[in-house]
Amino acid sequence: MQKSVILLNMGGPNNLDEVKTFLTNMFNDKNIIAAPSPIRKMIAWFITTTRLKEAKSNYAHLGGKSPILGYTEKLVKALESKIDAKVDYAMRYTPPFSKEVLERLQNSDEIYAIPLYPHYSSTTTLSSFEDLMDEAKKLGIDHKIRTIDSYYKDPAYINSIVERVKETLGDADPSDYELVFSAHGLPQKIIDKGDKYQRHIRYTLFYARKALMLQKVNFHKTHLAYQSRLGPMEWIRPYLEDKLKTLTKKKVIIFPIAFTVDNSETEFELDIEYKEIADELGFEEYKVAKAPNDHPLFVDSLKGIYEKMKKSA
Repeated sequence: MQKSVILLNMGGPNNLDEVKTFLTNMFNDKNIIAAPSPIRKMIAWFITTTRLKEAKSNYAHLGGKSPILGYTEKLVKALESKIDAKVDYAMRYTPPFSKEVLERLQNSDEIYAIPLYPHYSSTTTLSSFEDLMDEAKKLGIDHKIRTIDSYYKDPAYINSIVERVKETLGDADPSDYELVFSAHGLPQKIIDKGDKYQRHIRYTLFYARKALMLQKVNFHKTHLAYQSRLGPMEWIRPYLEDKLKTLTKKKVIIFPIAFTVDNSETEFELDIEYKEIADELGFEEYKVAKAPNDHPLFVDSLKGIYEKMKKSA
């Protein structure tokens, strides 16, 4: 029996020419901007037009493309070497899209779709699942697909976070540092409508703190904050720039808790933009931990998820 796994993520530009495609597709997603289609298209056009030059400049700093692509390809290879299935990946807003990936895998007997977002949200998980299933239905293979909504407290995933934090700390004394878990923000109104994202993030924070404590990695304090705010509306708080202003220790490690794969929000926004804020605030040390990426423990997490899905199929 031929089995396939598709890892789902939001994607990022493969080159500077795809930046416009990425922004247009993202802001025209009904799960991101809940407005009637004609209005949403106008909003997407306006945001894309106003942000395009700056976004291209940001990606130029990253070598002309999003780092999410290279990290995802390494993760795919690592996972495929551990399981009895072909592994591929599909991006929501940039190639490879679900359509082309499903066309490649349509002869598989079983297809397991695993989101690279451990925390369920309508803006990520649901959006990717809807896109995948729409394309699967067109090919008549939707009955072959199995999905999982979340895995925010999976032990191997939690331990991959702990190992990345320890890796960033090195031989330094954790009590000299504050640890900030930075999550991608969402508009408050999305949470108010019942989106589970913030609750899942808080659970991951709880389990990561517990795992660090059990390993006697005791930071001065640990915190949760949110990054990537866009527009004038109220987003979930505390905002990362505000959190940095409250820290009493001037040594900080940032862990990107919402991301399993590094991308422009980690390698540009956190590494460069928020470092500038930290420098202005007089921080002695500002370090950003890597996302799990292809860490063996995260690969083990995905392997375990696949094995569980296969048993319940």
